[in-house]
Amino acid sequence: MHYKELGFVNTKNMFKAAMEHKFAVPAYNFNNMEQIQAIITACVESQSPVILQVSKGAREYANATLLQFIGKGAIEMMKSIAAEKNLGEIPVALHLDHGDSFELAKSCVDNGFSSVMIDASSLSYEENIILTKKVVDYAHQFDVTVEGELGVLAGIEEEVQSEVSHYTKPEEVIDFVQRTGVDSLAISIGTSHGANKFKPEQCTKNEEGVLIPPPLRFDILEEIEKKLPGFVIVLHGSSSVMPKYVNMINENGGHLPDTVGIPKEQLRKASQSSVCKINVDSDGRLVITAIIRKVLSENKAVFDPRKYLGAARDELIEVLKKKNEEVMGSNGKAGIIEP
Repeated sequence: MHYKELGFVNTKNMFKAAMEHKFAVPAYNFNNMEQIQAIITACVESQSPVILQVSKGAREYANATLLQFIGKGAIEMMKSIAAEKNLGEIPVALHLDHGDSFELAKSCVDNGFSSVMIDASSLSYEENIILTKKVVDYAHQFDVTVEGELGVLAGIEEEVQSEVSHYTKPEEVIDFVQRTGVDSLAISIGTSHGANKFKPEQCTKNEEGVLIPPPLRFDILEEIEKKLPGFVIVLHGSSSVMPKYVNMINENGGHLPDTVGIPKEQLRKASQSSVCKINVDSDGRLVITAIIRKVLSENKAVFDPRKYLGAARDELIEVLKKKNEEVMGSNGKAGIIEP
């Protein structure tokens, strides 16, 4: 099934507008119905384009066949909310996050994804090029956009994990892009996967005692921009890991010590450069988990999932609307994107 049959778009025109108007398209991961409801609602209400991201694990969890119809339902939901609130419809892409094989990427292309990422950054440089080009050659036959990766992010996110970060080498980017034909490039400049993005000894503390990570390596980003002017750059591992929700989890029976995220000011600065896509996964998980824990802790007789999942969804809507405005700068930009 081609992605156009489901109502999705690829990322080309999203990124073209993002580059020209200095914002980043939000790429939000989802794992269940409530998350996708929140993402679609928040982005329609803030009139932001959006990339729905599905990891290998999330696709297996949802079931590949069911996911097609969840995706189609998300598009119809978007149209319904837009009509009900007298707002414009927004462009929505469906993206494979951290695909780890040609077979997985091919399966997603064949099943209605409009964009795929092939993450071969754990391989040697030449092996990364070979695998990435293979995915590009297949995906481009169906007008599906492809994201590659150079450099390795530290941290853990499902199947993706590394103890050490390896910054992207600017001297490699021209060769990599030319030889693979990728449409966008994920780079490593200091972001990290998960809720514990840095060790405490790597950080400083502010007046509230919150751990502040080392700043992003904007010098590396600037070098890459010089070598690839106008080329789309992607940041992974860009959740802010908001203390409010970490504290809520810990106050209601959870145990998340030493959490560290990426300050929103640094992400906003990145979104005004050639960074046209910013990935957020952990923040969505933290918000959902925090509200569920709080509701169940305060209402011990509750066993209707709608009571705690609905409250979590509503909270996530507001969090994502703020991210679109304060981090991505994508609010109000849906209407400037060419169909």
